[in-house]
Amino acid sequence: MNSHHDIENKLSAARTQLILDKPFLGALVLRLPMKAANPDWCEKVATDARHFYYNPEYIENLNVNEVQFILAHEALHCALSHFARREHRNKFRWDIACDHAINPLLLDDNLTPPSGVWIEESYKGMTAEEIYPYIDENNSDEPMDRHIYEDEEQHSEGEKGSDTSAPSNEDCDAQGDSGLDETQRDDNFGGQGNEQQQQASENDLADQPPPLSDTEKQNLDTQWRQRLAGAAQQAMQAGKLSGEMARLVDHLLQPRLPWRSLLARYMTMNARDDYAYSRPSRREGSAIFPSLRSAQLEVVVAVDISGSISDNEIAECLSEIDGLKGQLRAKITLLACDADLAEECPWQFEPWEEFYMPLVITGGGGTDFRPVFDYIAQHDTQPDLLVYFTDAEGKFPHCAPNYPVVWLVKGRHAVPWGQRVQLN
Repeated sequence: MNSHHDIENKLSAARTQLILDKPFLGALVLRLPMKAANPDWCEKVATDARHFYYNPEYIENLNVNEVQFILAHEALHCALSHFARREHRNKFRWDIACDHAINPLLLDDNLTPPSGVWIEESYKGMTAEEIYPYIDENNSDEPMDRHIYEDEEQHSEGEKGSDTSAPSNEDCDAQGDSGLDETQRDDNFGGQGNEQQQQASENDLADQPPPLSDTEKQNLDTQWRQRLAGAAQQAMQAGKLSGEMARLVDHLLQPRLPWRSLLARYMTMNARDDYAYSRPSRREGSAIFPSLRSAQLEVVVAVDISGSISDNEIAECLSEIDGLKGQLRAKITLLACDADLAEECPWQFEPWEEFYMPLVITGGGGTDFRPVFDYIAQHDTQPDLLVYFTDAEGKFPHCAPNYPVVWLVKGRHAVPWGQRVQLN
């Protein structure tokens, strides 16, 4: 076996190459101090969202290009806040979904995976939340690394890590950390390898750290989001941020608000409730008091039926709108569209009628949003609100209409105008 010094040199060379060639990933990797780990618990590599742990023997058997892949993989687990996003999901399936979310990105960025790392390219562009339902409960795959930010013996909702140790200055940067400049000041890299020298001896291999507490997860989530923003900004300035990575960053840095609450807010804002100041009859006195009057809200709901949205997702969305429309006295016109409107369109629902997706819809093609807007333009009644449920991959009208549009978007694609609400 090569000496620890040789292994550290390989890790250092891989990290340096990432910084030069792929500054976005390199800046994130710099945020994970490296620790040689005891092979009793670390078979390959691992992270607790504070450090990169490695089995020296495993790193020894990789070339520098493969080490770059491994380093970037661990850094993205942290930058994407996988440690804070699991919620009620089974940990084992979640860990596999997180690996599948990362690896196609790295392959697309021309990094070289080690042998034995299986990459499912059909998951490219999908988040871990979107991939998770496709991971079978009896899946025999193993995560390619260990995610030790949680108690690995627990898999149920309400799991909490023990708060046995508070993060040190080395483990956790100050709340204000952002960008690479601070990294260059506080990260031990290259010629400043004091940390590696202190921990690299064969008799000083790191034990498995305790899981993160809820408070530590929240703090680290904030810090990694700041690091993600700083790394992306630097890479864009250098002209070295791929389009897929840029979309990923934009998606992750959007406000994390429940889509149901946002939808309710926009529908309520457009409800036509107003006060009337009509003069009362003489028998009621001379004072004029405002009275609340409510007009019927006209809402158009459009559903993308091109095949990228599942029936369950559509049903969930329409159920939420159904609950809101009764409260707001909303009449709803439902349109279904792929490359063109479905033959059966439109369907109309009064405020007192249940709002649902018809069982029979003729469709299946590309995605074009223009037919929905053309339909509205051809009818006399302008809606108070258009809600469009889609993955935002299609042809948009060139100009925004003169009525509000809310896009409920599954995935990471942008919209040219209107209010975008992240669905998943």
